[in-house]
Amino acid sequence: MSGSNNDMRTPLAKVRGLGSSHEGTQHFWRQRLTALANIPLTLFFVGFLIALNGAGYTEVRAALANPFVALVMVLFLISGLYHMRLGMQVIIEDYVISEGLKLLTIALSTFFTIAVGVASIFALLKLAFGG
Repeated sequence: MSGSNNDMRTPLAKVRGLGSSHEGTQHFWRQRLTALANIPLTLFFVGFLIALNGAGYTEVRAALANPFVALVMVLFLISGLYHMRLGMQVIIEDYVISEGLKLLTIALSTFFTIAVGVASIFALLKLAFGG
């Protein structure tokens, strides 16, 4: 088969040197796994909100002081924020045309996710452990 092209990459991928790095597959699976993890975590969170509906600050703080509740809440925050970051990356890559603006927007989205995560987990742990 002389002269046949066995390389399945697009011409643009060949020019950019983007081989079969499986980055797209890894991103796809991470998004699906976080979505799957978010189902029970969100159900727990909604149940927690319903159970503490109308409760005062001391009751909420006492509930968050339970190590299991605090751990599940931290997992809910991490999984939800990471899932959000993955989804925003896909949207930015699909709809932002300029490569420079795309890179800047993805970086800002990542920094935003980290800032929200750090602030949220700090607040949660402060409530859980007193302060």
